[in-house]
Amino acid sequence: MHDRAPLLDVDGLVPTRLGDTVLARLAGAIADGRLKPGDPMPSEASIATSFGVSKQIAREAIRELAALGVVHVQQGKTSRVRTMDGAPLGRFFRLAVGDGVEGLTQAVELRRILEPGIAALAAERRTVDDIANLRAILERMRQAAGDPSRWIEADLDFHRAIARISGNRLIELQLEALEPVIRGMMERFNHRTRRTLEDWRLTWLRHDRVARAIEKGNTAGGPRRAAAAMAAHFEEAPLAIREVGFDQAIGPGTSPAPTAASARRRSATRRP
Repeated sequence: MHDRAPLLDVDGLVPTRLGDTVLARLAGAIADGRLKPGDPMPSEASIATSFGVSKQIAREAIRELAALGVVHVQQGKTSRVRTMDGAPLGRFFRLAVGDGVEGLTQAVELRRILEPGIAALAAERRTVDDIANLRAILERMRQAAGDPSRWIEADLDFHRAIARISGNRLIELQLEALEPVIRGMMERFNHRTRRTLEDWRLTWLRHDRVARAIEKGNTAGGPRRAAAAMAAHFEEAPLAIREVGFDQAIGPGTSPAPTAASARRRSATRRP
C-alpha cells in the first residue's frame, strides 16, 4: 500500500481552484513515476481525505485523467494507471482535420514544420542499429511499390522509427497522435488515380535520401542534410493534394490522363 501523503504531495495546496490542483498533483505523480502503469489509483475516499476535498472533486479528477488516457476506469473495479500514449490527442486531430482537402492541406503543413527538425535530431542521435532498421524498412517500401496497403504500413514505420531515433518522448507522442491523420493522408495519396509506378519510385528515393542523411550522423552536416531531405520529401505534397481534390470532383473509378503539370513534376524530380 502506498504512503498516500508523499505520493499525492498535498503540501502547498492553493485553496482556489482546488479541483484543478488535485488533478495537477495526481497527474504529476503519474508523470514522475510515483504512480506507474498498472498501479492502482488511490481511491476517491483516499484522495478526498488526503486533499481535504469532497469525493465529487476526487471523482472528477479521476474522470479527467481517464479522458486524457492516463487512467483506465472500469465500473466496479479499481481504476489503474495506463501507459501514456498519443490516442487522446489523436482523437482531437482527427476531429480538427476532418475529411476535406483544407484539413488535408493543414495536416501536411504541420508535418512540414515538424518532421525536418525531427530528422535533424535523429541524425544527431542515431546508432548503427537504428540505421539498419531504417534500411530494412526502406527495403519493405521498395518491395511494396504499387501495393498501397503494404506501402502505407512501411511508410508509417519509417516516420515512426525516425521519431523514436530522436530520443524525445514528446516527439514520439506527437507523431503517434498524428498517425491516424497521417494514415488517412497516405490512403488518399496512394490511391489517387494519377499515381504511377514512377511516382512510387520517386517517393522511395525521397525516403532513401532522408535515411542517407540521417546515417551521416553529426559528420558532413548530417543534421542539416537530414532536415533538408525531409523538407524536400514534402515538396510534392501540394500537387498530390490537388490530385486528391480532382479525384473527389470527378468521382471514383475515373482514370484521367496525366496533366502537363504532373508530367513536369515527374521530370523535375528525376535525379540520379
